Amino acid sequence: MHQFCVKKVFCVKIVKIVDLDVWYMSHAIRLAQKSFALGEVPVGAIAVDEDGTIIARGYNQVEVKKSQLVHAEMQVLKKVIAKKNKWRLSKITVYVTLQPCMMCLGALILSRVDKIVYGAHSPLFGVALDKVEWFGIYKDSLPEVQFLEDIRSAKLLKNFFAQKRRMKDGNTDSFREN
Repeated sequence: MHQFCVKKVFCVKIVKIVDLDVWYMSHAIRLAQKSFALGEVPVGAIAVDEDGTIIARGYNQVEVKKSQLVHAEMQVLKKVIAKKNKWRLSKITVYVTLQPCMMCLGALILSRVDKIVYGAHSPLFGVALDKVEWFGIYKDSLPEVQFLEDIRSAKLLKNFFAQKRRMKDGNTDSFREN
């Protein structure tokens, strides 16, 4: 925040207006970079409460922990549930750098989060709500899902898989961002 004054009589505070969704996604991208450094598919996620406070963070650790249950979104859900001491997570928004897979989307829906914002499409594993037929109580309580295209998310994923292919071809350089 900057301050602009005219003869110290009239002062105006200048505030930079930031799109909050972009700001929150930046936090998720920083977490994705942690998983990238571990040689994991670079996915990061955060949960934000109704006051705009980041209440949980997670990043992909499937290979490190040898479990499918440690996707970024699943870690975030586990932390929010522990913090709130309840499993119904209304008024929570989850920001994730990659479109959620079936497991993560299902867990987010069952947890009753209000909104999911993702930064890059996942053509192989991502699930779109409009592509699945929902029955019973869930069809009336589906979260808002928003695609917020973030070039940083896509670039991180592209670099990860390019390096993975190079390593498969015999180049043993460690993972690094380009």
